[in-house]
Order: sequence, then C-alpha cells, then structure tokens
Amino acid sequence: MSTAADCKRSVEIEIPLEEVEKIKERVTSSLRQRVRLPGFRPGKAPLSMIQSRFESDIRNEVLEMLLPQAFREKVDKDGLKVVGQPNISDLKFEAGQPIHFKAEFEVAPEFEVAEYMGLEAKYEEPQVTDDEIEKRLENMREGKAEYVNLDPRPIEANDYVLVHLKTLTGLAEAIDQDVQIQVSGEETLPAFNDALIGMSPEESKQVDVTYPEDYGQENLAGKTVKFELTPKTLRKKELPALDDEFARDLGDFQTLDELKDAIRKSIFGEKQQRAQQVAKEELIDKLVDGNQFPIPETYVERQIENQVRMQLNDLAGRGIDPNTIKLDWAKVKETQAEKASRNVRASLLLEKIAEKENIHATKDEVDAEVQRIARRDREAVAVTRAKLEKDGVLARISGSIQTEKTLQFLFDNAKKYV
Repeated sequence: MSTAADCKRSVEIEIPLEEVEKIKERVTSSLRQRVRLPGFRPGKAPLSMIQSRFESDIRNEVLEMLLPQAFREKVDKDGLKVVGQPNISDLKFEAGQPIHFKAEFEVAPEFEVAEYMGLEAKYEEPQVTDDEIEKRLENMREGKAEYVNLDPRPIEANDYVLVHLKTLTGLAEAIDQDVQIQVSGEETLPAFNDALIGMSPEESKQVDVTYPEDYGQENLAGKTVKFELTPKTLRKKELPALDDEFARDLGDFQTLDELKDAIRKSIFGEKQQRAQQVAKEELIDKLVDGNQFPIPETYVERQIENQVRMQLNDLAGRGIDPNTIKLDWAKVKETQAEKASRNVRASLLLEKIAEKENIHATKDEVDAEVQRIARRDREAVAVTRAKLEKDGVLARISGSIQTEKTLQFLFDNAKKYV
C-alpha cells in the first residue's frame, strides 16, 4: 500500500565556490554602504573590517540568497513538483569552500485514475405527492394570514393574543416587548398556556417559565425566567382562500393550477438535489476506495487545518468564542487524519478527472456567483469582485464550480440502482 513516505524526496546540493564568493562580495559591498562605523564615512570602511564585524550577518544573507535559488534550480532540473517548504540539513559553509547542503521535501503524487465511468450509485428519481403540494400551499396561506382584532373576553385555548412580556428576574438582558402567542399552540410553552387561559385583556399576572435545555434561543435555553404577562388584544387568524386570486397575489401565476405546478417543480428540485448529493457522496467513496496512491503529509496537515477552521467558524456562528477552546493539536491530527486523507485524495482525483475531461468553470459561471455574493452583501459587483480577488476567494470559487461540475459528470455517467 502506498504511504506518505512515497512522496518524500531528498537531494544533496553543492553551490560552486565561485558563485559563493561572488554573492558574498555583493552582500559585503551592500552592507558596507548601509552601516555606519565610527571614524568612517558610509561606504568607506575597509572591507576586511566589514567582513570581521558582520561575519554572521553576511553568512545569513548569503545563505538566504543562495539556498532557495540552488534548491529551485535542482528540483526544476529534475522535474520535481515540490509541495511545501524543504527541510535543510547537513549544511556546510566554510571559508574557501563550496556550500554543501541536503534538502528533504515532499512532491506531488503522480498517479493515473482507475476507471471512473459507470461507477455504481444508489439513486431513485424522487416523486412529489399531492399531500406535499397541499402542505406547501398551507404554509403559503399561513404566510398570508391576517389577524383580526376581537372584542375583549376571557382568553380561551387556540386564541391568538398580543401579550406584553416583561422579565422580572432570570435574564441578564431584560425583555420588555409585545409578542403574539397562540394559546395552546404547538410551539407555546405550557407555562404560558396555563397562565393566559382565563385572563382578560389588560390584566397582569406573574409567571415562572422554565425553558428546555435545547430551546432554540440560546439566551433562554435552560433558564427559569419570571415574567409579567399583560394580554393586550385578542385576535382571530383569517387565511386567504385557495383560488386563482391567491395565486396571482403570490407572483407570476394566472391560476391556482399554475401555482401548484410551480410548487411541484420546486419540491422536485429540492428532493432531487438531496438525493443526488447522497449518490455523489457514494461515488466519491467508491472513487477514493478504488484509487490508492501516496499523499504528501503537507496536504493532509493543510486539510486538517481547514477542517478545524471550519468547525471553529461554525462554533463562532453559534455564539461560542473559539478563543476559549484549547486545542490539543496532536490529538486533533490523530482524530482527523483519516477524514483529511480521504478528502485530499478525493480532491486530487476530481482534479485529475476534470483535467482529463476538460471540465472547468466558465467566466459566466464565476460571474454569476460573484453577482450572487454582491446581491447578498448589497454592494457593487466591481467592489465584490475586487475583494474576492484580493483575498484569493475568486480562485476558490472557480475551483468549487469545477468540482461540482465534475461530480455532476460522474453522476450523469454512473450506473444507478434502487
């Protein structure tokens, strides 16, 4: 089995004395112009004095100039695709002698993709039921619902009530606002139901409400809060009729049947995308399992860093400060190495297939994504493009589009089974 060690290379390089002396002389002359020594004007100090006083600086500058250049020339000559930075060892740099050193590094893997046309994947074209369409229509009706005020009376189950909520204890940031509550509704906590039933508008009552640990609002989850409830207005929900007029109000539809047809297509597209994504993940697994080749450790480490960064960003999005998390990097590498290796191998395989099949992102496809981001961020397209290009995101967008098109190519040419 191929391992990361198969990507490791080492070369021994010697830099001729003539070249060393030429660069050393250039560095010394440059340093002579820059430094100030007592009793000498800039550039007039004896070279022997500069060489004696700044021996270490001269040595470091010479090495910084010569080693990278010599390494690049050697690997270019040998046709090696270097990954990451080389590790320099066995350095010998003595007066009157050529420079000699050893460079250890990794190279990009050379491999051929096994047969990728006709891979098998479980997939069944999705179906859309009338019940699903009716449910989507009902959600649309709910979105267009109107709430009509009712004459004051004691509150009953299933009433919609505009309630003034005021926190008394239990929260660092107080709530003091009007909210609409459906009494006995599915999402209404029992404590609110028990308190509101039987109350009349403008009455006030105090109630302790304990929120579940998994409550959707993190500032309330798991807390017991004392509220003062004051019902303001009773309301009745009125839903619009499901007819052609309802369809016309929603957009470019003339009849209810046209709206239903659009809903059917929308639900089908959503289900198809989910089903295809599952099939594509199966295709990736089979592609990876069928193509074993060495992967540089550098690639895997970068992938682990990307995975961790994405996880930390996800935590930040949920209000958790990533700086409070102490990472045991050795443990992280151990637990995420396998996943990272598979992701790297999948990425390399998809790149190779895209190259073989001439699959790439078109200018129009990249432009469309830039325009979408500009609309989302509410800024000019030119401004968005400049930012994305500066941050290197434009290239990632192009790569992402290419990957999706390659996966679609594999799916289109796969053998589907149910």
